[in-house]
Amino acid sequence: MRGGYFVFGASACLVGLNTRFDGANKLDASIHRLFVEGKIIPLCPEQLGGLSTPRLRAEIAEGSGEDVLDGKSAVILEDGTDMTLQFLRGANEVLRIVNELGIRRFYMKTKSPSCGVGKIYVNGKLQKGNGVCAALLLREGIELIPV
Repeated sequence: MRGGYFVFGASACLVGLNTRFDGANKLDASIHRLFVEGKIIPLCPEQLGGLSTPRLRAEIAEGSGEDVLDGKSAVILEDGTDMTLQFLRGANEVLRIVNELGIRRFYMKTKSPSCGVGKIYVNGKLQKGNGVCAALLLREGIELIPV
């Protein structure tokens, strides 16, 4: 820890917490080790936005997380339910926590509509882009490390 605060943030699923839409995790051994050492705070923007676990799969309707932040797109569950507000709420909560703790680097899971860095699913197809939370953190100058 640096000055009493965590050094990194990470998508909660990467440290082994069962926070994914399917109730599973995406454990990464090196990130888990940093978590056990007290250097990482795990955060799940979807849970912080009020979504349950497990939950239906979600995708950005078109474009990317940047478009969702700008009000040009939405986040839609596979049953058609619009969850844009929950994704925005979760992203803003992660940003608040990151700022309060002085975190400047964040490990994020790729391909997620929240945490995706560089690649996300849109209409069932993998494409270039960032998830909603990733886009917000990048706008605020947080370094993102895709996993």
